Amino acid sequence: MSSPSLPVITAFERSPDRGKGLARDMRVRWALEEVGQAYEVRLVSFGAMKDPAHRALHPFGQIPTYEEGTLALFESGAIVLHIAECHAGLLPDDAHARARAIAWIFAALNTIEPPILELQTVRFQESDKAWYEQRLPIVEDRIRVRLGELSDRLGDADWLDGAFSAGDLMMVAVLLRLKAAGLLDEYPNLPAYVARGEARPAYQRAFAAQLAVFTNSLSRE
Repeated sequence: MSSPSLPVITAFERSPDRGKGLARDMRVRWALEEVGQAYEVRLVSFGAMKDPAHRALHPFGQIPTYEEGTLALFESGAIVLHIAECHAGLLPDDAHARARAIAWIFAALNTIEPPILELQTVRFQESDKAWYEQRLPIVEDRIRVRLGELSDRLGDADWLDGAFSAGDLMMVAVLLRLKAAGLLDEYPNLPAYVARGEARPAYQRAFAAQLAVFTNSLSRE
């Protein structure tokens, strides 16, 4: 039974990323760990994600969702922003710096992530199509344009705008989807940036919690 005082998030009962920390509940877990907020997780099967009860929380039948008292949210970016606004540690106190950190959240989701997701679609759903060989390098080059711009902006700084913020959390989470593709390595400051995010104790705790779900699912097979 869930504690009425703790927020509850949903996550895959059996994540398709096989414990790599790429499912979007990872972003929410990480944010909660950064601010020191305990939480509970309700695991959802692929079938249950399409049921009316879950669609009442997430109209598109996906994860994560977030419930806190009478508040129910969906979309990882919205959830992370809510957490950051309600707890100290993920947004600066200065109003202008705070606004810039929020802008980086949107940049991660609206500018950097779309071509990365397009690449995943090409590789995993269109590899048998006649246009695959022509389309793949086009999508990769779109990603390179954005990575080059991000790399230039980051420069030799540790984080995007001063201290670590929710903007960095979201950007690192998005860039992690590219680790296996090798594209990040073309911009040396970006793998180092991602590694700094992964090294944060809050990230490590969130990753371990998500990995444990996958490990437990294997033990039930």
